[in-house]
Parts: sequence; structure tokens; C-alpha cells
Amino acid sequence: MTTATPYPIGTPGVPWGDEERAEWLSQQVRQRSYQDDVLSVVEGLSSRFDVEVYGHLDYGADQYPLMAIRSRNWRDELPVVLITGGVHGYETSGVHGALRFVEQHGVEYADRVNWLVAPCVSPWAYERIHRWNPDAVDPNRSFRADSPAGESAALMALVAPIRDRVLMHIDLHETTDTDESEFQPALAARDGKLYEPGSIPDGFYLVDDTEHPNPDFQQTVLAAVEPITHIAPADERGEILGSPAAARGVIRYPLAQLGLCAGMTSAPCRTTTEVYPDSPRATPEQCNAVQVAAVCAAIDYALGHR
Repeated sequence: MTTATPYPIGTPGVPWGDEERAEWLSQQVRQRSYQDDVLSVVEGLSSRFDVEVYGHLDYGADQYPLMAIRSRNWRDELPVVLITGGVHGYETSGVHGALRFVEQHGVEYADRVNWLVAPCVSPWAYERIHRWNPDAVDPNRSFRADSPAGESAALMALVAPIRDRVLMHIDLHETTDTDESEFQPALAARDGKLYEPGSIPDGFYLVDDTEHPNPDFQQTVLAAVEPITHIAPADERGEILGSPAAARGVIRYPLAQLGLCAGMTSAPCRTTTEVYPDSPRATPEQCNAVQVAAVCAAIDYALGHR
């Protein structure tokens, strides 16, 4: 079954060209501030942690420094863990959960791991509450050589020197109702495909790696977040967001093959969180707390299974 109402930009069945992308871009409106919500928080953390600009995005009138935070005094004998948020800028708790982890637990873990946090990979999209960058490119399908997304290329360059040392990588995401109301229809229109409506999972779930699954790791993270939020059940077909459930609250994607952020290293412990902020049982505070709990559980597991 396909949607009865075509997406308002483009011709059904015809991929977008420059004209359609320009029309789409003209409709994107800045709704919040990267400076206020992210940069100011990062600046406040700089007295306790190492802060660096790892890249710069130049989108005409919009200029964005890309910020990373590191535990201070890295030690060669300690393992490295990577925390990323805001790869999809509209997924709010990924950004604020990453920052909150640093605020609340950064010092606590600094003598056990070298941690690196990129809290808002896609600041243009964060401000516009969108999934794509201004070129209508999804950064979370762009973690590959010759990346078409500056956001992804900059993060890969940051991680490159430590790529083979990363023990754990957790990428913080959300699945929202707007995935079905806006972003999936826009994707189909952009690519000249028919939009096939789906359903949004009601609750938290994780994305494991098809090629290198780590089921015990995934279940440990799920157990840590369940006291805070509910776990998404599989639908009547045994699927979550159109993918077969590998276990309760877990699906699997070929992370590297799809160019996903969580596949950018060969870390033995890696996952993508998917918080459901539109649930009537979830608040922004709970969503942020869930992300923090997931990060802490992921690090603890990785340290215990080296």
C-alpha cells in the first residue's frame, strides 16, 4: 500500500534534481540554537575536560564549528570509548544525553577509559529539527570513503587516529513519529520511489551489527534502560521498524555496509540507541536519562569483557 497523498515536492516516481532540492531547502526554518543549546554547554565543560574543534561546516550564512570533548590526560594503557549524538539533528535526546553523560559521569570514567564524545554531529539539522543536511543528504548513511556529507567526513577524520583502538562505540538516536509523517515520505520522494507507510515502534530499542553481533552487550544496555522507559515490542510480524527482531528490543543492520555511524569503527561493542520521545509515557527528562544510562551500561560492559 502506498500513501494517497504525494509528497508536496517533486513528481512521484522521479528523483529530485537541483530544483527540487532547492525548493526543499527553502522550506527549512531555524527553530532552535546550536550556540545556546550545545556550544555554551561545551564551553562550560572546558574547565574539566579537553574541548576541541574537529571541523567546520560552511553552509552559506550558517557557520558551524564541530565540537568534541575528551577526558583529560589520555593514557595509552586505557581503552578508548566513543560516544556520538546528533548524527540526525532532530533526535534531541541524543545530543543532550551525550552532554549530560559528560557533565554527570565524565570525571567518574576518566580514570578507567579514554572517552571521546561528539555530542552534535549535525548542527544545521539540530537547529532545523531535521534528519538531513542542507544538501538533502542523510549523514547517517554517509560514513564511507568520499562521504557526500561534511558532517560524516569530519567525524571520520576525528576518529581516524584512534579507530583501531575503540573498544566501545554507542551512537545515540531517537525514532520519532515524524519519521513516518515527514522523513520517510520525503526520502521516497527524493529518491523517486513509492512511499510505503509503516509503523513507529512504541518504546526503546537497539540496533546491533548484522556482521558482528554482540547479543549479550545489547541485552545489558536494555536492562539498564528498562527501569526508566519501556522496551519496544515486536509487531505482529515479529518486526521492529520493518526489520526482524533478533531478540527482545533488538534489530540488526549491516552497519558498515549501510554507511551508518555505529559502523565507522571495528569496536567489539557497538550499538545504536533508539529512544521513543513521542510516547505519552516519556518526557524529555526521561529520554535524556535513558541515553545516559545506556552509555554508562555500555562502558561498564565493555570494560568487563575486554
